[in-house]
Amino acid sequence: MRILYQFPLSHYCEKARWILDYKQLNYVAHNLIPGVHRAFAQLKTGQGTLPILKDQGNWIADSTLIALYLDEHYPEHPLLKSNQYLRDQALETNLLATTLGEHVRRWGLAHSLSKSDESLEIMIGEKGYLRQFEKFSKPILKSLVTKNYQLNDENVQASKLQIDNIVAQLNQQLLENGGKYLIGARLGLADIAVCSMLAPLLELESTPWEKEFGAESSEQFELYKAELLSLPLGQYVKRTYANERNARVDWRGV
Repeated sequence: MRILYQFPLSHYCEKARWILDYKQLNYVAHNLIPGVHRAFAQLKTGQGTLPILKDQGNWIADSTLIALYLDEHYPEHPLLKSNQYLRDQALETNLLATTLGEHVRRWGLAHSLSKSDESLEIMIGEKGYLRQFEKFSKPILKSLVTKNYQLNDENVQASKLQIDNIVAQLNQQLLENGGKYLIGARLGLADIAVCSMLAPLLELESTPWEKEFGAESSEQFELYKAELLSLPLGQYVKRTYANERNARVDWRGV
């Protein structure tokens, strides 16, 4: 069985899930414990991050490398265009989205952890050791996330400036391509990458970041969500999720 090792809330893992779903490949989304995952990832792939895909004895780390591997081994429903210019443009946009994702993660986590433990609830899962000992695991996990993603005021503010800059670039690119897709005339890797990276800021329904009833977000987060949705880029992400995110596997994983 094809297995995607993941964190449910990771937008990079969401990108990998979407890639697998788009290519209509069966898989199981298997959750790893934050922090402990590094030893597993290092053992299997020689690096310490998720997502990791196990397919027919092959271990592939990184959502972009997973996309390239799947396009090579399962060419039906291609993620990249055959035209070299469009292919290169898609890979450049995907790289820009990867950088965007780093800053979205830092800025989003900083605001999420400042208001509630909802993110931590999903991180520790519905069962297992972290849930059994959540009185101790929650503060440890919060400290670990704060340290690993450098959630200090200076870095968080710097990430917001980077988000603004990249969003402006992508918004212009979308408009120049007619407003429906970022590159070409159909969904591809660039669209999946950008939509996955921005989804945590929009709290869209049926995504890992959907706001639960009664949950609170910071005022700054709500203002930026409204600003993003006022842009063609924000509406494009919302529309693409509604019309083209045909999930085959529950993002919560097992």
